[in-house]
Amino acid sequence: MPRVRGNDYRVLRPPAHFTPELRVSVVVPAYGAQDKLDLVLQGLARQTYPAELTEIIVVDNGSTPPLRLPEGSAARLVRCERPGRAAARNAGLAEASGDVIHWLDSDVVLTPGAVEAHMRWHHAAPYLSVTGYIRFTSAPLPAALPDDLEAAFEPAEPHAWLVGLVERTDGLTDNPARPFSLHVGGATSVSARLVEAAGPMDEDLIVGQDTEMGYRLAQAGAVFVPEPRARAYHLGPTMRMREQRRVDRVSHAFVADRIPAYQWLRTHPARQWKVPYVTAVLDGTAGYEAVRASVDALLASTVVDLSVLLTGPWDTLDGDRRAPLKDPDLDLVLVQGHYAHEPRVRLAAAGEADPSVPFVLRLPAGLVPGEDSVARLVGLARAEGLGLVELRSPGHDVPARLERASSFARARLVARPGEPLDDAVADVSGVRRVEAGAYGFGDEPGELMGRRAAYQARVQAQAEAARRAKENERLRGQVTRWRDEAARWRRSTVELRREVSALRRELHAAERAQRARRGVRALLAGRVRRALRRGPHD
Repeated sequence: MPRVRGNDYRVLRPPAHFTPELRVSVVVPAYGAQDKLDLVLQGLARQTYPAELTEIIVVDNGSTPPLRLPEGSAARLVRCERPGRAAARNAGLAEASGDVIHWLDSDVVLTPGAVEAHMRWHHAAPYLSVTGYIRFTSAPLPAALPDDLEAAFEPAEPHAWLVGLVERTDGLTDNPARPFSLHVGGATSVSARLVEAAGPMDEDLIVGQDTEMGYRLAQAGAVFVPEPRARAYHLGPTMRMREQRRVDRVSHAFVADRIPAYQWLRTHPARQWKVPYVTAVLDGTAGYEAVRASVDALLASTVVDLSVLLTGPWDTLDGDRRAPLKDPDLDLVLVQGHYAHEPRVRLAAAGEADPSVPFVLRLPAGLVPGEDSVARLVGLARAEGLGLVELRSPGHDVPARLERASSFARARLVARPGEPLDDAVADVSGVRRVEAGAYGFGDEPGELMGRRAAYQARVQAQAEAARRAKENERLRGQVTRWRDEAARWRRSTVELRREVSALRRELHAAERAQRARRGVRALLAGRVRRALRRGPHD
């Protein structure tokens, strides 16, 4: 199976001509707007992908009057009384039998080759999410779909945000931070295998279901592909286009809890979220002191968005405590009692973290992270796009591991029989091995800085910063005074130079005058001497 590193799908190179083999289920949730639905179904009837491999499921989401299928339509109509687009899509998904699920809104008309353009990619790899290019038209609705869609619906506006994302990231191939944002329900197809792994749409969300499901698809190993040949026309503007600020206000309130990749929505310094950013997994049977040293350090980490999973046979512990000091399971009992009521710690029999968590840190008990160790590891993984960072420590036989969940999910999809999973991870993301000590991990617990200590340290740092800022301002004032004094000195120097120049000129003039007077005296003296030599009788 082809291996895509990150999101660089260019290695797949699907052929222009292929033999269709996969079935596609087109799921169309609809509420009212029968006239638009009729045009959408006419567009589906014109697709070049084989009709015998295409299943069309229209989900009536409680329309009044009920929706109907046009005469001769190959679609199947099901009804979903629970309101909401996510519920309607899930109802259609439950009826779908295709190898590929193609989400299609009931106001999006596909151009004839759109489905085939999608399926060309799905025949190249079974873990793709392909999104077509939608243009938004404000043209009047025709009574029947014309043959020339461009003539009928242009001029139209592109999906500016989607096009901008694709252009900024070289078609999503330079591994953007959130390629799953491409998963929009208007015209996106997804491998049914991926949908099964990720789970259905979240019906508790009011808006943002597409993006949230796209995130879970990424966690399941999906590669996201924009396909410009899969073109479609959206009949009118979307709700988001009309009310973007109000839609974002609602969406952000919910998706922040579910999409850890949206760190910019998680700005609170202390609160917890439904899906944490990092889950640390430890063996809870490794001894009370060792477990506590590691877990307490994790809970004091600068990564507050973190949970801990302690594995062990917790369900085997009974309530008989008549001789607690002789209990062979005393350490296990102590670990359970110490963390039973800590909301960030979960006691479980197995070490399987929530698949929606981006990073899983597998830490041997007794290896103690420093306050910023987890943040530094995550920063390394993010900066280099790594799927695994392994930390070697001399005192521990088992290395610590920071695993990127999406990379391991992709590796499981492409790994050959018997191939070590880490080798596949190296191909799809990359692996680094580092020394634990270089990232602040050690065997001795350090001093834990509680919230009050951290607050006091912050206040002291702020006071020190204010003092230094005041001192800096004082020094700046002194420098300004020095500059003014230097300017005065420069002006005085210029004036003195001018005075010296004037005195020199006067001196030169006096010297010239003196030389002239000496010349006159010498002339007169010569004349007198000559006159005296001639005498009075000459």
